[in-house]
Amino acid sequence: QLVESGGGLVQAGGSLRLACAASKHTANSYSMGWFRQTAGAEREFVAYVSWSGVYTYYADSVKGRFTISRGNARNSGYLQMNNLKPEDTAVYYCAADPSSDYYTPLYNYWGQGTQVTVSS
Repeated sequence: QLVESGGGLVQAGGSLRLACAASKHTANSYSMGWFRQTAGAEREFVAYVSWSGVYTYYADSVKGRFTISRGNARNSGYLQMNNLKPEDTAVYYCAADPSSDYYTPLYNYWGQGTQVTVSS
């Protein structure tokens, strides 16, 4: 119900833009979040945008470098990542409809993930 795209390999300092597309039955009126996960670690909160697009929140580690937004049709979302660092390397997941606090990985809908690799 959610499909991410836009991951890839980039050098440190570069940029990537991740996209999250939702089916008509998903996320149209839901808040959306981005999380990331590395092998052996828990899924980590990255960014959140409210259903209206007005409110956004970020993890301290990405604040000032990443920007989350929604598409005009509201059934899509984006994560613009600038000044990427090797420690940003992870599988990135988009999610919709949080069932708890926005920064916890307790969302009702998830994408399959897209790999982002930042080389030094």
